[in-house]
Amino acid sequence: MINETHDLKLQSWVESANRPGCDFPIQNLPLGVFRTQTDSRPRTGVAIGDFVLGLEPWLSGETLNGYLALPATQRRDLRRELSKALAKGSPKRDLIAQAECKMMLPALIGDYTDFYASIEHATNVGRMFRPDNPLLPNYKHVPIAYHGRSSSIVVSGTEVRRPLGQLGEGRFGASKELDYEVELGAFIGPGNVMGEPIPIHRAEQHIAGVCLLNDWSARDIQRWEYQPLGPFLGKNFATSISPWMVTVEALEPFRVSPAEHDPSPPPYLQTVGPASFDITLEVWLRSSSMAQPMLVSQGSFKDMYWTLAQMVAHHTSNGCPLRPGDLIGSGTVSGPQKRNRGCLLEQTWRGAEPLLLPNGETRLFLEDGDEVVLRGDCVRNGFARIGLGACGGRVLPAISYNQGID
Repeated sequence: MINETHDLKLQSWVESANRPGCDFPIQNLPLGVFRTQTDSRPRTGVAIGDFVLGLEPWLSGETLNGYLALPATQRRDLRRELSKALAKGSPKRDLIAQAECKMMLPALIGDYTDFYASIEHATNVGRMFRPDNPLLPNYKHVPIAYHGRSSSIVVSGTEVRRPLGQLGEGRFGASKELDYEVELGAFIGPGNVMGEPIPIHRAEQHIAGVCLLNDWSARDIQRWEYQPLGPFLGKNFATSISPWMVTVEALEPFRVSPAEHDPSPPPYLQTVGPASFDITLEVWLRSSSMAQPMLVSQGSFKDMYWTLAQMVAHHTSNGCPLRPGDLIGSGTVSGPQKRNRGCLLEQTWRGAEPLLLPNGETRLFLEDGDEVVLRGDCVRNGFARIGLGACGGRVLPAISYNQGID
């Protein structure tokens, strides 16, 4: 629901929040967890311009889990209070520069589920491995997903070590086909009691906010291991997320109708109205010898076949309980054009079309020292631009298997 907090004319007493192109204007108000050099305790905060306002008067705790457990009505009320407190004309409060903050994971993430919601991505990958039958028959009927590993979810800026694994029969070593996947992450709100599904018309009440998500992937490890049970070590070594959770309330002006389904999904997955969001997602890549990063791809979440609400409804349709702080990944966000492909597996078409970097280097997959940064935003005439910030990580060389082992 669009309300006074989305008004384009609304300005903040924090001047940097009124700057054109700012990720975090007063119409955004994303939430996160931070600490400083002078105070090591984790604190919840709201981003405003180049600064952070501590949430102590409104929200206690060292994570956002308490906020996520609130009903959607109370989360909206808190947004209104923060908007009033930061609006021009309100008394100024003590702020902390974002440059002085060390960001942490927004929540204690109990469980993580990664979906496969882009029909373009699923079709492209299918063409590589099953050219005669690229899209499996269940894809248009059921949101495909697998359970990830919450212990290896890290905040933006954390370096990621190249994983070791089985690469084929009798072969063990460092992955040679390390990849990124640009995704949208969604934090679960109150959740449900075990055995009680969340119906589709209530699913969005249990989606508190979104973040950028990079589900790092070792394609060679995954290719050898994934049959018959799906991804395992090729996926669970690292998942990076951005530190600021942009609330669903901030995204209201950017709602769009979801992709058309043919055939129609079963009744428990049928949505009404603008159930998706127009969120642009970008991938930037910088090698260790490049001064500036290169834009590799730009896609939009509006192209996804399955919506976040459908993911939640399907996830709980068998009675599976979701809890505050659980994280859902959308799966790779890809679109119809090559410039929309959200991973190197697609960009290089499994290594057949090398990616040319500005300095003359080429990439089939990621090399040691490469830095991947995801960015995202929402833009619509008549409303303030809403940024998702950044989600970055640099690839470290693989560790020796015997290193550090007695």
